[in-house]
Amino acid sequence: MPTSAPLVSAPAATLVGRRPAVGADRLIADLVPPPRFDQVRFSSYVPNPAEHSQAVARDRLEAFAATVGAPQKKGGGLFKKKAAAPSAGGVYLDGGFGVGKTHLLASLWHEAPAPREKKAYGTFVEYTSLVGALGFATAVERLADFALVCIDEFELDDPGDTVLVSTLLTRLSDRGVKLAATSNTLPDKLGEGRFAAADFLREIQALSSRFDVIRVDGPDYRHRDLPTPPAPVAEDAVRRTVDERAAATLDTFDDLAEELAAVHPSRYGALIDGVSAVGVTGVRPLDDQNVALRLVVLIDRLYDRKVPVVASGTPLGELFTPELLRGGYRKKYLRAVSRITALARDGVALAEAEAEMEAEAEAHADSVAVPAAL
Repeated sequence: MPTSAPLVSAPAATLVGRRPAVGADRLIADLVPPPRFDQVRFSSYVPNPAEHSQAVARDRLEAFAATVGAPQKKGGGLFKKKAAAPSAGGVYLDGGFGVGKTHLLASLWHEAPAPREKKAYGTFVEYTSLVGALGFATAVERLADFALVCIDEFELDDPGDTVLVSTLLTRLSDRGVKLAATSNTLPDKLGEGRFAAADFLREIQALSSRFDVIRVDGPDYRHRDLPTPPAPVAEDAVRRTVDERAAATLDTFDDLAEELAAVHPSRYGALIDGVSAVGVTGVRPLDDQNVALRLVVLIDRLYDRKVPVVASGTPLGELFTPELLRGGYRKKYLRAVSRITALARDGVALAEAEAEMEAEAEAHADSVAVPAAL
């Protein structure tokens, strides 16, 4: 359920018009699991009983966590051969979206026996943004001091960015940094929940021998035993809901899309700093890939921070046109739909709670007015 916030009965603020400034130090400091995963641990990961690989993945990753910060073994002898890259230098969680890979990755970060300031956690996009802000050499130097670097949602659909991050990880691995990564694949690739390990290992090339692949099978847990995506909220209900909630925002869909074009994706997290709920009116299907990809990044940041979304217009399950879903970024769009659906459920709960309170207030006013009329 969404977190509570005081009622304010005032017009909501907007995301449009914000221009957050994000420096390099904040980009480094922000490399921690997002609020949604603050409290996750291996013990709180609940494997699907029908998917044995999930429990196995948890146990293998927990064993890997114990190696973080441990001194590397060194061979002796005057004529010893050059040491091979350690097979346990990195782990890759291979599975479809919604099987708990991020939960496991965040648990690794939390439970690895190294100080917080020696562990980094971020999405693929956050690492590319970091390199863009600091420059490649400086990013390597800043991260080489870490014991563990976790990369969630490693992306394989942009060759330039893939080579960039692969090279970054190679440099870090050479410096003894432990690595852990996940990526998402289409649920219909080789069947529901099957995988991109071969693609991942091919794209990271020389680094691939240093990764152990851990498979995580299963359907998207966000839709396990849950109802179908909620219907859109009426526009007047969207407005009432966010107006009554402290630190909520309200924007039209088109205005928000235009605003995202003016803010670098690395700043989308800062864009929603302190926001308790996001109201959006006039949602419509997107057929522009640039707009759609920016919205995907925003949805990821909202999901990370557990920010409810209250939306009117087109059902969120139809946010991306069939043409986009047939393209090369299909996996991103499906993940975004899965996540925005979860946030929309929280948004509907907010709207229903506000409607109930309004009805109770009206009933109370009526009960007080009746004696006066008599």
